[in-house]
Amino acid sequence: MNLWPPFAAAGIRIEEITPDWRYVRVALRKGVFNRNYVGTHFGGSLFAMTDPFWMIMVMRNIGGGHVVWDKAGEIEFVAPGRTTVRAEFRLTEEALDELREAAADGSKVLRWFETEALAADGSVVARVRKQLYVRRTREGADPLGDREAVDPAP
Repeated sequence: MNLWPPFAAAGIRIEEITPDWRYVRVALRKGVFNRNYVGTHFGGSLFAMTDPFWMIMVMRNIGGGHVVWDKAGEIEFVAPGRTTVRAEFRLTEEALDELREAAADGSKVLRWFETEALAADGSVVARVRKQLYVRRTREGADPLGDREAVDPAP
């Protein structure tokens, strides 16, 4: 993923992903291509460094028969980012169990996950929230290619 153009161009680097995809650490170094008008980290890069991970982590861990999509995202800028910024993601079994249980009857489940982007000194630069959509798929459906299978029209 470090070679993925949106990450590479923005100076985003994945530093660690555990084999089970329950933990991810990502860094954003300040450079010429990710500074804003006043010389601090560009907000779009701060959001991009956190964008895909909750969805991917849940997809890789929730088990077959579920579809997972990003539904919404929001970012709160707390302080200017002037140094390398890092974000960590930890997916717990409790969160996965809650999602599985809530989706067991075929209901659409919306859940927020939160991450803080931290400066080198540990201070908060930004708080990012991502809302995921989780739902059981109909038997035999391809969760990536069949929208009707996961969210049929009324």
